[in-house]
Amino acid sequence: MRELALVLAPALGAVALPAVAQPASAATGVAAQPASAAAPPRPVLLVPRLAGRLRAADIGLVINLDDPASVAVGEHYIVARGLQSAQVLRVRLPLRPALDETEFNTLVQAIERHFGTQTQALALAWTAPYAVGCNAITGALALGYDAALCRNSCGASRVSRYFNHATHRPQARLGLRPAMLLAAPSVPAAIAMIDRGVASDGQLALRGRPPVTAQLLLTDDVPRRVRTVLYPEPGLRRSVGVDVQWRPAAELPQARRVLVAITGSVQAPVLPPPDWVAGGLGDHLTSFGGDLLGTHGQGTALDWIASGATASHGSVSEPCNHLQKFPHPQVLLGHYAQGATAIEAYWKSVAWPQQSLFIGEPLAAPFAPSSAGSPVQQP
Repeated sequence: MRELALVLAPALGAVALPAVAQPASAATGVAAQPASAAAPPRPVLLVPRLAGRLRAADIGLVINLDDPASVAVGEHYIVARGLQSAQVLRVRLPLRPALDETEFNTLVQAIERHFGTQTQALALAWTAPYAVGCNAITGALALGYDAALCRNSCGASRVSRYFNHATHRPQARLGLRPAMLLAAPSVPAAIAMIDRGVASDGQLALRGRPPVTAQLLLTDDVPRRVRTVLYPEPGLRRSVGVDVQWRPAAELPQARRVLVAITGSVQAPVLPPPDWVAGGLGDHLTSFGGDLLGTHGQGTALDWIASGATASHGSVSEPCNHLQKFPHPQVLLGHYAQGATAIEAYWKSVAWPQQSLFIGEPLAAPFAPSSAGSPVQQP
């Protein structure tokens, strides 16, 4: 597939900061524009052409033996993705939201001893622990634990060299392993999420299938709606069969064949659930979407999974509304539509992922070429 022309805002890694970063949980004195307000014209940037994607043989699975749910979900994932015994590490971790630095270092050492250089990414078969101090466990495993960030979690964090990168060999090429939690509200929900990921493989690369939609949602929530400046223009991308739609967030449950849903709000607008296609991605920009136990009273990434999405994202500590700390809608869509997996598309869309918790079925790849059918015709 040729490169996709996508619209990005200028600045570091093609992601711009708001003029004044604010807590994503805070109200402001800025007058809200209507949710239907038109956006200004946007500059164009190319997402790099991808040469491949992660495969099941590239994944290392970590199971917590002290968590019966982790064992059940992990065993299902082994079968679902055909993992070999050498690809599975079994550890013992405390059953609480956050690890301390010592506990985290013990986990890192076990991962480094068990997995060789061929392991490019990690699937963690649990819902908690999901943090290390103020760092997300997925961010810390890839970039290292950043204790200094916890003195000011609204500050700039470590920059990911994986952002908008073409490689499908992140460990070999960049020396980092992206990680994703197989997290869901229950064991049956996690199994269903895994099965959606497997079912999605190659389904959107089939000739003649109907378009899917990318729902770019509009709200009156001033501090949380900052990603609207990064939305691509609406319209049908014929080469990949994705219809980009801008609509008020309240209308998401009426949307059909939803592949991507992006918004900024305290709660995920998924009641009733939208009509997800297998492999759907959805997230809402708010302060604590990665606090999976919901201790801050905000909706979490688990709400998207419960509604039928296959992967999601949230921050585990107050990030303020720096655009670099949240998935860039155009990078997310641009990589996914080229055949990247869910873990690649989500990870490559966040420039500062230290506080980013990525959850879902890592290998879902609905646009990947499949032996089940022919690829979509190019215009």
